[in-house]
Amino acid sequence: MQHAALLVSAYPSKRRFLLISRLHAWGETLEEAFEQCAIAMFNYITELELVEVKQVHHVVAQGHDMLSLLFHFLDELLYMFCAEPYLVAKRVKIVEFDRVNFRIKARAAGEEFTIGKHTQGADVKAITYSAMQIHDRPEAQRPELFVIIDI
Repeated sequence: MQHAALLVSAYPSKRRFLLISRLHAWGETLEEAFEQCAIAMFNYITELELVEVKQVHHVVAQGHDMLSLLFHFLDELLYMFCAEPYLVAKRVKIVEFDRVNFRIKARAAGEEFTIGKHTQGADVKAITYSAMQIHDRPEAQRPELFVIIDI
């Protein structure tokens, strides 16, 4: 027993780390990369193979630049999951992508998350700006997004 007490006291109890995950999405267009990033986020939450398309929810997001637009777009979708209608989206389709005014209108199709039917993956707490990146043409071969999510 004395050995166990020494072992516990030898290691600090204060945590000095944060578990985070990163989304990496791409597409033929920037719009498709945004859609894929949203789906990647929902795939962290649950196995999308188990999700049926039973309802559609409309999402509007606005930013002051492209990074803030991506942040607000994902944040709106996360809110849709965390509050009513508790929708986990299997598909996300951007119907309007305004690059001048940094505004998106999208449809998210899926169903209400149900414990017992849907597996519980990572609990996505928030979207972060930290290390968020958008690479688009002509600088990049294809549009790519990198987003860190707090889990």
